[in-house]
Amino acid sequence: MMMKRNLNRYSFMAACILMFSSCKDMIDIPDPINTITTDKVFDNDNQANSAMAGAYSQLINDQVLNFGNGAVTTLCNQSADELNLSFTGPNAVYTNKLISSEIATSDIWTTAYKNIYNANAVIEGIAASTSLKLHKEVRIKLTAEAKFMRAYTYFYLVNFFGDVPLALTDDFNKTVRMTRTPKAEVYAQVVKDLQDAKSDLAADFSGSKTGERIRPNKWAATAMLARVYLFMGDYANAVAAATEVIEQSGLFELNGDLNEVFLKNNKEAIWQMQHSNMTLTRGNATPEGYVIKPFLSPVANEYFGVRLAEDLVEKFENNDKRKASWLMPVTKAGEINYFVYKYKIGVGNSSVGGPVTEYYTMLRLAEQYLIRAEALTLGSQQLDLAIADLNVIRRRAGIDELPAGLSKDAVVAAIEKERRTEFFSEWGHRWLDLKRTGRAHDVLSVISVKQPWAGDYQLLYPIPLTEIRTNNKLIQNPGY
Repeated sequence: MMMKRNLNRYSFMAACILMFSSCKDMIDIPDPINTITTDKVFDNDNQANSAMAGAYSQLINDQVLNFGNGAVTTLCNQSADELNLSFTGPNAVYTNKLISSEIATSDIWTTAYKNIYNANAVIEGIAASTSLKLHKEVRIKLTAEAKFMRAYTYFYLVNFFGDVPLALTDDFNKTVRMTRTPKAEVYAQVVKDLQDAKSDLAADFSGSKTGERIRPNKWAATAMLARVYLFMGDYANAVAAATEVIEQSGLFELNGDLNEVFLKNNKEAIWQMQHSNMTLTRGNATPEGYVIKPFLSPVANEYFGVRLAEDLVEKFENNDKRKASWLMPVTKAGEINYFVYKYKIGVGNSSVGGPVTEYYTMLRLAEQYLIRAEALTLGSQQLDLAIADLNVIRRRAGIDELPAGLSKDAVVAAIEKERRTEFFSEWGHRWLDLKRTGRAHDVLSVISVKQPWAGDYQLLYPIPLTEIRTNNKLIQNPGY
């Protein structure tokens, strides 16, 4: 795993400070340092901020598709029922015929652990610093941000792979032979990290130098807690956390124009990541926009991009503004294909050094309404309150509101439908929803491209074979 490849803390922090010049919002950068010690990295507020900001930059600005810059959406799109890839030919992820040497799942594992180790390096580096120039309020804030990043990443790891090694240090000697930690213990650590972050982060966006929504704050931690509680079946706490976020009407509101939902710093965004516009492959496009936005090939004279499955397109009701704003219909030989068009800048119209108008959206307000609706339905069974939350999302989409008095089963079905049409091709929501609700087998096993169904063991990704060969204490998931 990433444990065996982890650079020591000194190397990581030096790289962070040297590369952070591409993320120019957060702080004023000191002169580059070529030889660095932990004490010097955390000698003062600016250097410590540079290290944390460098961790964000490594997460999103890597030239290679990884955990933090589009790989989650790409992988989960194919594992679920969101895409039509018939024109490209089958692959192991799309057909759910994964093997333990699959590169796509291996890359997710490796880069996610890289992010965790970067967070651990910040947490431990701050704790070890005795410098009086590193002030208490900065120590608290950056430690909380690093805990948030660690929790966010472990949430995905545990949902992709099940039990995973729970590394809470960047010390190679302590992590190189770690065993897999039970899923429940990983979730407990995720909750603890998020609760700590919620307590210690600001309730506004002052964590960013310009007040942008690019550093997690108290409400990002609360929003993530709401999601985690829902996945854990802790419905009362999911309702409470989602309600806290929804009630911050001065900070957050649903964007009435669906074409603006992914613009930088729009009021629906709870947490976004700022990307460099100098990345040679992407230019000023977000990672997700670069991966999924359709583009017209001047050579082939046809559109390429992420095509949605016909079954998903059919789920959009008449006059749904999401279909009009987030899908692009393309007709070829009398056949209409729909491409994902949530982000508007990608291949075909991105440019190196061009203006950045969109940020990579990690958390947004719409999810909190749907979390609360589901938790109210499955927990206290306050169905009419759940329907009211669903109707907030439906009104924004321009479709008819649901009537009060629906049955529990009808509300559950409506929640699944709204989550599918709201969050398609966005951070793996559909794949994770199918698994956590127990719907994955029934939905996926009948899809023609996934037949013959290899087995439900495919609902967990394989532990990378290279990691098992390196660490004989790692046990492979069943079926691989």
